Amino acid sequence: MDYKEHIARAVKYIEENLTGEIDLAACAKACGYSEYHFLRVFKEVARLTPADYIRKRRLSEIAKRICETGEAVSEIAFRYGFNSKENFTRAFKAEHHILPTEYKAAQNSLKLYEPLSFETKLFSVTPEIVTLPGFSLTVYRSDEDYPPNFWNKYNARKLSLRLSGGTPCLDFGVSIWNAAENRLDYFIGIATEEAKGDLSGTQELTIPGGLYAVFQTPVTTHADFVNTIHRTWEYINEVWFRQSSYERKCGPEFECYQEQSRAFTERIYIPVARKAKTENWRKKS
Repeated sequence: MDYKEHIARAVKYIEENLTGEIDLAACAKACGYSEYHFLRVFKEVARLTPADYIRKRRLSEIAKRICETGEAVSEIAFRYGFNSKENFTRAFKAEHHILPTEYKAAQNSLKLYEPLSFETKLFSVTPEIVTLPGFSLTVYRSDEDYPPNFWNKYNARKLSLRLSGGTPCLDFGVSIWNAAENRLDYFIGIATEEAKGDLSGTQELTIPGGLYAVFQTPVTTHADFVNTIHRTWEYINEVWFRQSSYERKCGPEFECYQEQSRAFTERIYIPVARKAKTENWRKKS
């Protein structure tokens, strides 16, 4: 059974009451469900409990308003249901791994949660296939399991300027599969030739030259930048590689952009090779 139409009514109720009281019994009633059935179905559809969804939506709207208005952070948080500065600070840090004060100062891009939507939106990106020379990066190793949280720290704490000695430059996020530990290692930093500042706590990574598929994420807004990056990666992994004449090669995959440019687009580089021509191989064999 498709529950989406029913859950959409609950989402509408939640969105209309983000700055007021949200009663889960009223959410269930909007769907025509018992409260028990509503809780189960909402989590199945949204992959979040209603309480988690409401918290993420409120934190997302607060983050937007911190950038858009000159209001005090505590006043905005209070309007969205946080009854104390301490409660809000704790919730914000748990979600984004930086303090609200760090975010207000840097206004870096965060992973925000937009209202749950069940509309199917077409998305595609056409890559360039280019040959790159090898180069070196000076990077910090991520201490987070979720890369966006490490980007939050990196940007809010202005680590790029610390590395460069104060000169704005391109920042690189690099993913490397760690076969020994069966995990993805992630690093953020700048080109070694531009690393002329404080390099403590960094290491040097070599990015091998070769053939790369380069994807430019669509230009978007501050609020939707991280979500657009995620949609681009999903398209690459779930659509483009299945349909293209290229396959992934082992090696570092990286993304780069300049946070201070406020352009809200980035380039994603993936090492590739042409797929073997299976049909020709079968004819010969």
